[in-house]
Amino acid sequence: MSKRVFLYVQHLLGIGHLKRAATLADAMTRAGLEVTLASGGLPVPGLVINAARVIQLPPATAADTRFKVLIDTAGRPIDDAWKARRRECLLDAWRGADAHALVVELYPFGRRQMRFELLPLLEAACAGMRPAVVVCSVRDVLGGGRDPERQEAQLDLFDRYFDHLLVHGDPALIAFGRTFGPAAKLGARLHYTGYVVDAAQPGASAPQATDAGRDEVVVSAGGGAVGANLMEVAMRARPLSTLVTRTWRLLTGVNVEPADFARLQGMAGELGGGHVIVERSRPDFTQLLANCVLSISQGGYNTMMETLHARARSVVVPFAAGSETEQTLRAELLQQRGLLELVHEADLTPESLAAAADRASRLARPSGSSIDLDGARKSAQLLVDWTRGAGK
Repeated sequence: MSKRVFLYVQHLLGIGHLKRAATLADAMTRAGLEVTLASGGLPVPGLVINAARVIQLPPATAADTRFKVLIDTAGRPIDDAWKARRRECLLDAWRGADAHALVVELYPFGRRQMRFELLPLLEAACAGMRPAVVVCSVRDVLGGGRDPERQEAQLDLFDRYFDHLLVHGDPALIAFGRTFGPAAKLGARLHYTGYVVDAAQPGASAPQATDAGRDEVVVSAGGGAVGANLMEVAMRARPLSTLVTRTWRLLTGVNVEPADFARLQGMAGELGGGHVIVERSRPDFTQLLANCVLSISQGGYNTMMETLHARARSVVVPFAAGSETEQTLRAELLQQRGLLELVHEADLTPESLAAAADRASRLARPSGSSIDLDGARKSAQLLVDWTRGAGK
């Protein structure tokens, strides 16, 4: 009989957290686990989740890039009554799943806003005749501040409720202690999995099913909630670049504001000279990466790892609004390895982007072979191992 895993994820602004959770759910399912994925953010059009059950909780999103205020689908700040309803939805889903393992994405190292439901969930997982194996799943770099007192409090919560920590990264590139000071106190509970990339996606060395994106410049902004400026600058950079005669395909993301999308389409008609295509998203995005002459992106975790897996030449403009440092740190370390060209958001102009695009396009295709990209499979195997001795 398959062991059962309950995977909780909350995305607040972009779609990266849910996309990574979907990749993990797929790997766990392929490994023979029965997965229930509970998502607390807005549904993402076109995202296929390979799991036995997908539970869509009442969605919450961040009001802005400060992540201080959460709002519901009507744009209203969530209140105590909303929290109570959602908490009961989550606990009902947990009870129904009867899971051997609980995997919580990010908390207690982030998502503090969701403790109204996560603390009761963790209490439920640790109670009963058959306590679940409780696992935290985090990316390689933690966001937010580095306040030592807060990080010690996070460690206390981890000690109280969790058995294992999956860090979806490679310590040869970024050790968890780089952004979490007390990492050494985690001891053998810390498990580096490698970076999470959908293993079903084609890489540059795999036979190409189509010519989609062949010799194009592909500009992408993940979910698109904060990527409109990059798209506009890219269009103005094209005439300044040696790649001016190539097709520039701009993927704005599913979350771009309708007014911004319409404005970008209008700009493409005025400035593109027939060489600019504006789309929201493409299901064959990784195929485009494998075929393109250059990728220009915002540098989110998923896009960066897909770009490395595809061995695409790339320019990265990391998102750095508010207190965000995650994308910048990772991009700087990859730049030091010669795997990409970097333009800091504060320095982004058509001229700087065109110059970076020209530099990147002259390089050999990068090799990501020195970085562990097998994180999805390894995470799934660890869950198989940890649940093997669990009762029925």
